Amino acid sequence: MANIFLFISPHFPDSYYQFVAALKKRGFITLGIGSAPYYEIPEGLKSCIDEYYCCHDMDDFENEKIAVEYFIKKYGHIDYIESNSDYWLEKDAELREIYNIPHGPRPNELANFHHKSLMKKYYEKAGVPVARWTIVTSLSGLIKFARKVHYPIFTKPDNGVGAIDDHKIHNEDELIDFYTHKEEGATYIAEEFIEGELVSFDGISNSKGEVIFCCGHEYSTGISDVVANPNLDVFYYTVKEIDPKLKDAGCRVIKAFDVKNRFFHCEFFRLTKFNRHFGRKGDYVALEVNMRPAGGYTPDLIDFSQSVSCYEIYGDSIAYDENRQDMSKEKYFAACASRRKVDKYLHTVEEINYKYYFSMCLAKDYPPIFSDDMGDMFFMAKFSTKEEVEEFHSFVNDLK
Repeated sequence: MANIFLFISPHFPDSYYQFVAALKKRGFITLGIGSAPYYEIPEGLKSCIDEYYCCHDMDDFENEKIAVEYFIKKYGHIDYIESNSDYWLEKDAELREIYNIPHGPRPNELANFHHKSLMKKYYEKAGVPVARWTIVTSLSGLIKFARKVHYPIFTKPDNGVGAIDDHKIHNEDELIDFYTHKEEGATYIAEEFIEGELVSFDGISNSKGEVIFCCGHEYSTGISDVVANPNLDVFYYTVKEIDPKLKDAGCRVIKAFDVKNRFFHCEFFRLTKFNRHFGRKGDYVALEVNMRPAGGYTPDLIDFSQSVSCYEIYGDSIAYDENRQDMSKEKYFAACASRRKVDKYLHTVEEINYKYYFSMCLAKDYPPIFSDDMGDMFFMAKFSTKEEVEEFHSFVNDLK
């Protein structure tokens, strides 16, 4: 009998239907629950999903439970429930707990992925250094911590995703202002500020917590910077070949977290100078881990860079517990440059499309829910050299 995979919100982002298609190709019964009416979901999803349940108010958890119970009654016990989206991860885990779904993290396990303070022990288990930190419990304690590690420090919700409510604090006045106005009842973590370049280790694991596919990203702009300054553009790219030191650290982290048959996105700082607590220039310090793909259309950017479908590799992981794709194909630097829909840029959209006609892979507007963090529109293109990536960045994002 075929395994049953229930995908939560398979229509968003609109490229995520490829996860469903990969599983359908491998013999799964594929089911979906989403907020969009059937006529609005992508045609690609319609062609590969066995049944789709429109749940108009998915924020009401009772509605999701009704949908799951409908599918169980019709198809039998469900083997997998997954969304690959931060927004739904906690509810995914609750549904697994309630309906005894055998695969995927339950709520008690998910806490280790969502609470930044709980992540620290797994980094330590992996032998990867982390910034010094403290849970914010009092103003005097926070001042004492800041004086110990020196300004600036960084504060953010202990349980949170993205960069909402993150604060870079440069002095005691800013610290007092943060503490006075922080959200009542929320738990915050404070960390020392690391001088480094933001990079990520992305990929897919098997059931043993082993990495069966990985790649690396480099970021010119962090999401926290964009949230603090909404006029900033986001630029990042997938590298052709991942730094062996980053791969080693990332694989140890994934093994320590025991990440099973999941897409992951692990963020690190690469030191830009010697730090007596963390190591030499070029060494890596762990930032945080996310057990889902990087945001937006990053899975597609990975495909353009690695000349392989990470959606298919995900299907391989679930169905066969290994990567069965051809990994010998040519690799590229694949860059994603975002823009705001304002008249501030040196080059027009038409000029970008003309200049990079043969390099462009994907260009479109971001859905509104992504725009605050990622921009209003984006351009993805692939190149053979780092110099071409830098030129692309300048051409797309240079201002008048």
